[in-house]
Amino acid sequence: MEAISLTLEMSVVLGLLAFTVFLFVSEIVRIDLAAVLVMVLLGLISQIPATSNVADVTHLFDGFASNAVISIIAVMIIGAGLDKTGLMSKVAAIILKRGGKTEGRIIPIISGTVGVISSFMQNVGAAALFLPVVSRISVRTEIPLSRLLMPMGFCAILGGTMTLVGSSPLILLNDLILAANTNLPEGQKMVPFELFSVTPIGACLVLTGILYFVIFGRWVLPSATDNDGAASGQSLKEFLRKIYGLKTDIHEISIPAGHPVGNKRFIDLMNEYNVYIIGSAWQGRRWFAPAVETQVETPCRLAILGGRKEVREMVLNEGFTLHMDLDVFSEDYAATKSGVAEVVIPPGSGIVGKCAADVSFRKTYEASLLAIHRDEDTLSRMSTEDHEPTAVGKVPFKVGDTLVIHSTWESLTRLTKDRDFVVVTQDFPREELRPRKLGFAVVFFLIALSMILFTDIRLSLCLFTGAVGMILTGVLDIDEAYEAVNWTSVFLLASLIPLGMAVQNTGTAEWIAHQVLALLDGWPLWALQTGVAILATIFTLVMSNVGATVLLVPLAVSIAIAAGGDPAIFALTVAISTSNSFLIPTHQVNALIMGPGGYKVIDFVKSGGIMTILFLIVSMTMMNVVF
Repeated sequence: MEAISLTLEMSVVLGLLAFTVFLFVSEIVRIDLAAVLVMVLLGLISQIPATSNVADVTHLFDGFASNAVISIIAVMIIGAGLDKTGLMSKVAAIILKRGGKTEGRIIPIISGTVGVISSFMQNVGAAALFLPVVSRISVRTEIPLSRLLMPMGFCAILGGTMTLVGSSPLILLNDLILAANTNLPEGQKMVPFELFSVTPIGACLVLTGILYFVIFGRWVLPSATDNDGAASGQSLKEFLRKIYGLKTDIHEISIPAGHPVGNKRFIDLMNEYNVYIIGSAWQGRRWFAPAVETQVETPCRLAILGGRKEVREMVLNEGFTLHMDLDVFSEDYAATKSGVAEVVIPPGSGIVGKCAADVSFRKTYEASLLAIHRDEDTLSRMSTEDHEPTAVGKVPFKVGDTLVIHSTWESLTRLTKDRDFVVVTQDFPREELRPRKLGFAVVFFLIALSMILFTDIRLSLCLFTGAVGMILTGVLDIDEAYEAVNWTSVFLLASLIPLGMAVQNTGTAEWIAHQVLALLDGWPLWALQTGVAILATIFTLVMSNVGATVLLVPLAVSIAIAAGGDPAIFALTVAISTSNSFLIPTHQVNALIMGPGGYKVIDFVKSGGIMTILFLIVSMTMMNVVF
């Protein structure tokens, strides 16, 4: 193997690489700012005559218009559009209904669903979407949140390997391959991968992750945490128990046709049994927080908020049917759609001196008043250890009263604009869903997917067709589309592309490849590929997966060519292996779940260490089997 001399330009690029890694690891500045800084330095260095060939300054900012960057922007907008229609909330409701109460059943359902979703949208977005759902499942099943969030988070990362649009490295892969082709002879040029080329690999990785936690979860997952969870993660049951000492939950009952209770009102049942009727369903229609004066119509179903003892007494005395889990009301009372909140009555409020009955509280505000916290007392229809039940709907409001209400997030958002209240609860979903736009969202998602599958149109154009279609049809407005884009990721990716090009064009990647090959001389091809995978894994732990991909793909291509391997497979090895980020919480998804799950770094080391090894084994095996 002929030696390659280290030139001044190569030395400069190596110095910039080292400086980039230092900035990412030390976090002296934010990683997106670090990437922009390196891009600017690359351009300034290229103005010096001795190093003028380090980068082509006229194309320094081409990364912002690259196929990869535009594709990532479009994927973020499409994901936000699907979420805006409430589609993801419906998926979450199904999981709550079908997931059961056992860890061995819940983990595969949640993790598998998140894995599939993250194959078409940003994995951190899929994880964030399911975070409140998992929190609700945790409190309803009494399974510690720490035992559910890590499997979900890991499978969100693994799901990104199922398609070429599932993660930023895979979106970027074909661009890097085409860039590398410009320096390869005709016979060695690589063929870009298709959308589902990696699906067998990703599917096996997701399955491996699910089986890993189902089989070994009892040993590798923390059993409990000292973390009480974020405010948005509190279920109604847990919130009322911890804050107000109210032992209660939501129950669903059925009242058969012709039942004599039909001559009563909701308020009559509520007063008789000290419970709240917070939902009703009759003749295929559902009402959230129905008016308390409503007459009972049979046959119907009611959502009852109350203690288990009181609800069972009502069911036995009246001959109702108590369902084990929420069925008809599972979507209405999912944490993604509704929950408990606190509002305070300020001075000058128009309801001071009035009671809930006077202002028709439920009809006016579309919320159920559960309790009034006044000074050191809690007034509620439900009894506590220290207080007798109170007809809270008849208690006149005073300045400073804290009202505990159960409301949809949409109604709570409207209350934030009402001067009669100050909404104390802030950590709740504020977006107004547009279920009527679901058809448009699905149609344009399918149009984009069909263009990718059945045409040769550029990926970014296919995806942006779907994104623009959603904006034009009102699924999202243009401002919401801007907000949906994670501009940190965009600038990070676009700013690192020129550095990756410099590594390739100056011959630096080839020089590093020759040094590696000299050290590994005589090793079989599979061992070289494994070495590339391990190198990519290490890089993605200390820097972004995008940065690791941009920096290592040119190196992997050079190593493959020098060793007589397939450069496209080596490039794919890098793009897949940069998702092997479980050992420490540096990945965005791991950082997202660390706080709510109450995890420590040692928890990731314990659970992620084995997952890292399994990832390497499964991905390497499947790549060699499929390709």
